[in-house]
Amino acid sequence: MNPAIYSIIHVFSLLVLTGYTFHAFAAPAEARKKVMIVTGIASLLMLISGFGLLAKVYQNQFAPWVIVKLVCWLGLSALAGIGFRKRDKASVFIAVILALVFVALVSVYTKLAF
Repeated sequence: MNPAIYSIIHVFSLLVLTGYTFHAFAAPAEARKKVMIVTGIASLLMLISGFGLLAKVYQNQFAPWVIVKLVCWLGLSALAGIGFRKRDKASVFIAVILALVFVALVSVYTKLAF
């Protein structure tokens, strides 16, 4: 498949995952199932398209920035479920979400290991 398609899927699923993770901290409890389904699908698409990009563009070379991105992906994926349980600490978790997305973006565009 064309790497541009992987890239579009990857960035789109990042936007969906981030948006619905923010939504998890404000949504009513009745929306939990829908939010968890959407974030799960977006997380899976982000993982698959990320490894597709790694295979097509970087010839499966597992650089340190890939590990940084995997840790950020795992943290962001976990925070959607936490959003419904820890609403009193929403401001802290929102800062963590922003930090994870920032670190992932910086690591991929600069190819640095933190």
